[in-house]
Amino acid sequence: MSLLSFENLHVSFKQDGGLSPAVKGVSFDVKKGETVALVGESGSGKSVTALSSVSLLPDSAVINGSIKYNGQELCGAPEADLRKLRGNDISFIFQEPMTSLNPLHTIEKQLAEILLVHQGLRGQEAQNRVIELLTQVGIHEPEGRLKDYPHQLSGGQRQRVMIAMALANGPDLLIADEPTTALDVTIQAQVLTLLRDLQASMSMSMLFITHDLGIVRKLADRVCVMKNGEIVEAGVTKDIFDAPQHSYTKMLLDAETVGYPAPVPDDAPVITETKDLRVWFPIQRGLMRRTVGYVKAVNAAEFSIRAGETVGVVGESGSGKTTLALAMMRLVDADGPIVVLGKDIQGWSQKQVRPLRADMQIVFQDPFGSLSPRMTVAEIIAEGLSVHGLGEYPSAEAAVIEIMTEVGIDPDTRNRYPHEFSGGQRQRIAIARAMVLRPKLLVLDEPTSALDKTVQVQIVALLRALQVKHKLAYLFISHDLKVVRALSHKVIVMKRGDIVEAGEAAQIFDAPAEPYTQALIAAAFDLAVKEGAEV
Repeated sequence: MSLLSFENLHVSFKQDGGLSPAVKGVSFDVKKGETVALVGESGSGKSVTALSSVSLLPDSAVINGSIKYNGQELCGAPEADLRKLRGNDISFIFQEPMTSLNPLHTIEKQLAEILLVHQGLRGQEAQNRVIELLTQVGIHEPEGRLKDYPHQLSGGQRQRVMIAMALANGPDLLIADEPTTALDVTIQAQVLTLLRDLQASMSMSMLFITHDLGIVRKLADRVCVMKNGEIVEAGVTKDIFDAPQHSYTKMLLDAETVGYPAPVPDDAPVITETKDLRVWFPIQRGLMRRTVGYVKAVNAAEFSIRAGETVGVVGESGSGKTTLALAMMRLVDADGPIVVLGKDIQGWSQKQVRPLRADMQIVFQDPFGSLSPRMTVAEIIAEGLSVHGLGEYPSAEAAVIEIMTEVGIDPDTRNRYPHEFSGGQRQRIAIARAMVLRPKLLVLDEPTSALDKTVQVQIVALLRALQVKHKLAYLFISHDLKVVRALSHKVIVMKRGDIVEAGEAAQIFDAPAEPYTQALIAAAFDLAVKEGAEV
């Protein structure tokens, strides 16, 4: 029997006096106790479809068709009826828990609020239930985490808290919207196992939204593939994976980041290197702010990068990957030599370092957050030229046009703003902003983690081509080991500030020596974890 059913669903948004269609004639159902996955690239209509179920879309949305829950029509249902369903019968888990959790309230208060509103629980009874929920989702020593705020938890812990909030009232249906996209591979595997176990123990149905088909294979009973607001293929998961019928489904399944980087010439010069690099952040307490200890973010790091070479840095969140990169860029204080283009810049003032900044550029994880929404793409790309005295827009227009063409963005769109581009296009713009200065070293901090698999493949191909053409040195940070393998010549594995293993990429991936590395690779490539390989 169907628990949730969509029939000929159409969703449009009011825009510029007209309607912009987002979902076009979607029909499918979720049966009791099963998991249905909605898959497709960004903008395909997956989230809009799910959010329309209990009218969580903005007022600009126009919904037509039929959505039934246990036979009850939800399209046009009174707000009071929908409010009873939300959080009780139908719960949601969203992609980014840090934005979904209130940063001003403790974990206990946020969970207790749900219990008070929906079940009337207060005081010790509510606290006992909160502890029970946190235990259920795998939070260790939950009594000690009740007074923690969201920023004091890791990404995986925050997602577990979100799952606890969603399960607080024992829903019949859980809608999970990209709940593992921002997580490390090991944490992702843990969260997926947790969801699968909870679903089985609670006899719960699940609508799982993702662009990662690897997750779908592990979790879903049935799959609906969406493109441009329509379901182009649907069926049993095994059938879809073994014999996809639609060309779009085949493209998604083939969108695996494969291949290897071009070899580095033997005579390639060293662009940057360090030895015994250390980044410790002091822990200060009391009125006099005395230092009582240190957060040892990076310990005794040692590596070098040659022209045309990529060094990949992998490890879980909090392992020190980004801190290591920021230290090499002289953006956080560190102890130890930092050699760039043959010069040890450790101890240099920011004024002394500034002329080298053009040779040391960085591309961040979230292109939308790192691009100014008030500047056109041409102004964004040309800004670095102005800062380094190499020309201002529009006099630098030729350089902007050249680099936009090189990274695969139509230069005729240069006077548009970031919001007018897709996620993949915005990442190309971020790369163009860095590349217009013709740097020697490019730090890439999770540049593909927020992108669809198909777009990831394109960005990896672009980065490879740019590296060969300009002999770029890459310091590549990522938790996606498949992308790291495709781009990196050497790999550094970090855990709690220490480099636990380092070497040639082939050796690290094919014969990892450390249990921690073995566990990371097993989680990324769906391998069996060797005994003792705990993370």
